[in-house]
Formats: sequence, structure tokens, C-alpha cells
Amino acid sequence: MTLQMCEEAAMAAIALQAAHRQPRQVPPAELRPLDPDVISAAIPAFFIGRNQAGLWVAREAHGRIGGLFLFKSSAVDFAKRQSAPARCALVFPSETFELDIENRGNSLIALAAQARHLIARLAAR
Repeated sequence: MTLQMCEEAAMAAIALQAAHRQPRQVPPAELRPLDPDVISAAIPAFFIGRNQAGLWVAREAHGRIGGLFLFKSSAVDFAKRQSAPARCALVFPSETFELDIENRGNSLIALAAQARHLIARLAAR
């Protein structure tokens, strides 16, 4: 089984799980700028967490770049690549949050989101 086949199977499983999940009453968290007393503005910082569909989100703290991913390690690697050659700070919010900018991560995620919506509609019938 190839890596692509594994990713597609995992995305299908996430879509099925999301279709059977009860809608959350808690709205996604709003990401606020980091306090300069906590981290220097010179250090790139990325929020890494999950969205309501269960996918991993990596978003630069200033909202300049971000992406959706199937695996946590892929989101972390994305943050490290975007801040290279310097290192970056990783912030892991406990609440879910949505990517509010263009997805520059896994391009198959858009297809998975469409499949999830389709499966949810079919499951509701």
C-alpha cells in the first residue's frame, strides 16, 4: 500500500467519522496575537491544532500563511519549512480552530472536505 493510498484511506475515515459526529455547540477559537512578553516578535510563531473536522491546522501567528494537514507531524514540518533557516515557536491551543486564510498545505484536504460534506448529506437521508 502506497503512502498516497494510506492518506486517502485516512481522509475517508475522517470524513465518515465527522459525518457521524454530533455538531459541536462550541464555536472554534479565535487566534489572538501572541503577547510580546511571552515571545519575541522576531521569532516566527505558528499555531498548530485541530479544526472541527479533525484535520491538523498550521497557521502563522500573524496570519500570513497556513495550511491543512492529515498528520500533526506534517503540520509541524510545514511550520519549520516556512520559518527556515531560522527556527520557530510552536503554539498548541487546546481549543479547535479553523484555517481562516488560503490553504497552502495538503491540496487533497479540499477534496476531503467536499467528500465529508457529501457523506454527511447522504448520512442524513
